[in-house]
Amino acid sequence: MIDRQLARFNRLDLLGAPTALEKLNRLSAWAGRDIYVKRDDCTPLALGGNKLRKLEYLAADALSKDADTLVTAGAIQSNHVRQTAALAARLGLGCVALLENPIGTDSVNYLSNGNRLLLELFDAKVELVDNLDNADEQLQALAVRLHASGRKPYIVPIGGSNALGALGYVRAGLELAEQITQSGQTFAGVVLASGSAGTHSGLAVALAEALPALPVIGVTVSRTDEAQRPKVQGLAERTAELLGVRLPEHFNVQLWDEYFAPRYGEPNAGTLAAIRLLAAQEGLLLDPVYTGKAMAGLLDGIARQRFDDGPLIFLHTGGAPALFAYPEVWSD
Repeated sequence: MIDRQLARFNRLDLLGAPTALEKLNRLSAWAGRDIYVKRDDCTPLALGGNKLRKLEYLAADALSKDADTLVTAGAIQSNHVRQTAALAARLGLGCVALLENPIGTDSVNYLSNGNRLLLELFDAKVELVDNLDNADEQLQALAVRLHASGRKPYIVPIGGSNALGALGYVRAGLELAEQITQSGQTFAGVVLASGSAGTHSGLAVALAEALPALPVIGVTVSRTDEAQRPKVQGLAERTAELLGVRLPEHFNVQLWDEYFAPRYGEPNAGTLAAIRLLAAQEGLLLDPVYTGKAMAGLLDGIARQRFDDGPLIFLHTGGAPALFAYPEVWSD
C-alpha cells in the first residue's frame, strides 16, 4: 500500500541506486554480536548524508513552484544546511541559511571549518541568529524579505523534516526492507539518531508496514524521550496523512535518551569512544553530533542486553565533515 502511494509524488533521482547494507566484521567480533551498517553516509552529494533523501522530494517541489532560492536553517555545523546548499548549487538555485551557535563556542574551527567552510564553497548566503527557538517563524520572515527583494524563495524546514521530506525515509525504509529480505536474516533492530525526526518517522512508518516485527530505535541527540516522542509521533501521523494511508498497526515510537547529554552539538565521553572505536576497527567515520551518540547507544544496548537475539543494523546518516570542527575534543 505505502509503496503505491509513494509513487504518486514527484522526486528528483539524486541517489541513483540504493545505498549498501554492509556487515562490520571487526566491530562484530569486538562486540560479540553481528552488526551491519546502512551506508546513507555514502549518498552522492557533498560528502554524503541522510538529508539528500529528503531533498529529493523537497527540491522537486521547489522546482515545480518555480523557486529560485532554497531557504533553510540549522546549527553552524549543520549537515542538513551543507547538503541543501550543495543541491542548490547543483540546480542553479540560490541558498540562504539562518545559522545558530547551539553550544555557544568561540572556537575558530567550529565557526569556520567543517560544514561551515563548505557553505562558503557552495556560495550559500548565511545569516547568524542568536537561536532558532522559533525556526518556522524565522524562516517565514526571511522568505518574506527575499520575496520583497524579487526572489522566489522555497522554505526547507530544519533537517528537511516535514511530511514531504519524510517521504525520503519512507522510501529508504522500503529499500532497507528489501535488502533485509534478500539477506535471509532476521534482524533484532535498527538503530539510528533521532533529531529533527524526519528520518526516524519515515523509516519507522515504512518498516512498521514492511517488517512489523523489526524494532526501530531512535537514539535522541538533543532531547529527552518526553520531548522527542511527540515530534516523531506527530510527524509520522502527518506523513501517513500525506500518503493517504493510516499509520501501520505495528507503528510505535521507540526512543533511548540516555546518550545525548550534555546537549545538542556537544559530544560526551561515550560519543568520543564510539567514534574512536569505529575509526580504529572499521575505518568508518562517525560524527560528534548524531552518529557518534547513536552508535554509543547501540554499543551500550548490546552491553546491557537491551536487544533480542539476532544481528543489528545501524543507519549511518553521515556527518563526518563536522569532525573538523571539533579538533579540541581529541586533545586528552
